[in-house]
Amino acid sequence: MDRIGDISLFLRVLDLGSISAAARSLDLSVAVASQRLKRLERDLGVRLLHRTTRQLHATPEGAALAEQGRALVEDLEALTGGLRQASSDVTGTLRVTTSASFGRLYISPLLPEFMARHPRVKLSINLNDQRLDLISSGFDLAIRIGALDDSSLVARKLADNRRVLCASPEYLRKHGAPRTPDDLANHECVLLVGSAGRQDVWRMNDRDGREIAVRVGGRIESNYGEVILDAVVAGLGIAMHSAWHACEDLRAGRLQVVLPDYPIATTGIYAVMPQRRLVPPRVRAFVDFFAEKFGENPPWEKPL
Repeated sequence: MDRIGDISLFLRVLDLGSISAAARSLDLSVAVASQRLKRLERDLGVRLLHRTTRQLHATPEGAALAEQGRALVEDLEALTGGLRQASSDVTGTLRVTTSASFGRLYISPLLPEFMARHPRVKLSINLNDQRLDLISSGFDLAIRIGALDDSSLVARKLADNRRVLCASPEYLRKHGAPRTPDDLANHECVLLVGSAGRQDVWRMNDRDGREIAVRVGGRIESNYGEVILDAVVAGLGIAMHSAWHACEDLRAGRLQVVLPDYPIATTGIYAVMPQRRLVPPRVRAFVDFFAEKFGENPPWEKPL
């Protein structure tokens, strides 16, 4: 158990960025924490940390230990925790990452209720539009939107991600509404730039269910959905938006759906977790809670 405890300390150092911060979080002196890290390095016969006057960085061996050891430590914590207490008594620090806009609009408002249900849970919420590596970044869970391409993760679908093309009434009065997908080539389109580059090929289905792909362009592009939404509401073009993001502007009439007879394929909103034999109770509780809250008719679809 000393070895497991030392590995847990090492992981805490990586998560918090310093030995002193890790020591404080575990109620240890810095001297004891340093001795335990040296003992772990000596027992393993490798150096785990590069130490400078300002920062600590994992060596390649340390990074390998973090990647492979975190799941083992958490599996043991989940097992012993489950034996010590009922599964409804969820404890521990839950580290979650999600996109900035979705997290602010739909995760953050529900956190007080989740915390009230589970008063012994601590939360660390990271809002980030980049898809971080869960294992190397130390996250228990991510909420991800769209197609999943990482087979090393376990995913549970929380809700559909319905997407629409939309524009402001002002833009449509000035430029007219496109009648077919091919008309989009003659319109200003506001583009999202994601990890896979500029998303300038829009795909939708015709009345017979056949896919149509159209290359679009315009004067504005951004990696941040809020910028795209603001531009479209201001009358600067047409954009493809998830219903959860544009629903309030659609309800208020600030935006209108464009080409409603040519639907865009629905993707999903998922809770994704590293593969492990035992899912920590805090992770299972968080996923169950948001699956309950979103359900088959999520809040952004009421009424739309």
